[in-house]
Amino acid sequence: MGKRNQERRRAKKRERDARQRPAGTRPAGWDSGFGAEPGWVPRRLSPGEIVESVVVRVVDAPDRIAADALAAGVAELTGPPFQRPDGWGAVSAELLGLTERIVRDCWQGGWQPADLARVVGRDLTAGHLRLAVDAIAAEGRRHAAATVDPRWAAQVHELGAGWCGDPRGYLDAVGERDGLDRAGTARCVLELLRLLARLPELPPVGPAPGQRGHRTADRPAEPAPTEPRILARVRALLAQAESTNYPEEADAFTAKAQQLMARHSISAALLDADAHRGGEPGARRIGIDNPYEAPKALLLDAVTPANRCRSVWSKAFGFSTVVGHEPDLDSVEMLYTSLLVQATAAMNRAGARRDGQGRSRTRTFRQSFLVAYASRIGERLTEATDSAVRDAAAGRPADGSATDGADAPADPRLLPVLAARADAVAAATERMFPDLTLHTLAGNDREGWAHGTAAADRAILRDQPSVTPAG
Repeated sequence: MGKRNQERRRAKKRERDARQRPAGTRPAGWDSGFGAEPGWVPRRLSPGEIVESVVVRVVDAPDRIAADALAAGVAELTGPPFQRPDGWGAVSAELLGLTERIVRDCWQGGWQPADLARVVGRDLTAGHLRLAVDAIAAEGRRHAAATVDPRWAAQVHELGAGWCGDPRGYLDAVGERDGLDRAGTARCVLELLRLLARLPELPPVGPAPGQRGHRTADRPAEPAPTEPRILARVRALLAQAESTNYPEEADAFTAKAQQLMARHSISAALLDADAHRGGEPGARRIGIDNPYEAPKALLLDAVTPANRCRSVWSKAFGFSTVVGHEPDLDSVEMLYTSLLVQATAAMNRAGARRDGQGRSRTRTFRQSFLVAYASRIGERLTEATDSAVRDAAAGRPADGSATDGADAPADPRLLPVLAARADAVAAATERMFPDLTLHTLAGNDREGWAHGTAAADRAILRDQPSVTPAG
């Protein structure tokens, strides 16, 4: 074993020394055998070996020399012996295959299609994003539809990932689509590979392709028949709340949506208790987009506790991870999306702002607006949550209506069941994110704070139950 390791190290050193020799000292694509032992016979490297070597050097290059590594890699992939059509076709097939492999490694590292698209779109260009979507489509062809989780398939569909063609002609097709020559196309692919290959691992939030059935959420693999109808009604009500210009109508629509979500969540918790299911939490990632990322993440963080969920913001990647049980995750995602639409509309109606010297203070105004909005939303959801828990524990209807002059019998299981679910979410969050740090965010524009607070008061309920009662 020791001798084999020594031979392997010597071989790597020969390869490294050969590639570090000055340009022109050996033909491209040939392993010169510089420093080899007597009797060693040089061999021609295959296109795959050359392409993989270039990609490894580009990916591993420190940031300070990344530009030089990219330039050298582009020169090698577009020079002899790859200038002929068949050589460039080989480069195309090898680069596409490597991209698929790196994308597959990302899936195993906890990333999902929407995550990759988001980080590529933030850090690179629209051309790089199209390449990433192509690679996601190409990798997806390896998996039968039955082995792909529905949420995963929905993300791929939303990205419009459907490229299918000859791998040897792929780079030419990309160049024609994006108006790039061979060097520009090779650079674009290498830049994408450098980004994807250097991404860290993430806590998984669902099964990767080929692993369907290993669910991380606590719900059955197939939803109950009533679930789609309830969620469809909730979405319709929230859409009406977003579209109306009258705060009173928005309150009424949101109130009804919240009542439905509260009943749905409580019913799901009790059904799990009846079926003796452990109620393991799942997780979901929700995009947090520019501008004003921090206040938007704060708004999501204000919504999650009322649903017995936790949220963790990953600023560098443009998303927050929400940990909770499946019905509560649905409620968080729908309510956050609706509140963000309402907050943005109210913020835009407030218009731009300037200080006494005529300088724009619109950014600070809107930052304070959204921070105040999130803060007030959190306060009112907490108040409504406490009321909803008291009503549910006492057996009163969720909408506060009378029941033949008397309350329904209280269910003694409710509070322990909800508390157990909240504890399970806290434990799951600590396992997924053992090194969390807390940050505070303040708004320093007084007018923006006042407008944001007023908008939050109009956005949610008056004396109505919250999205879901907390344990």
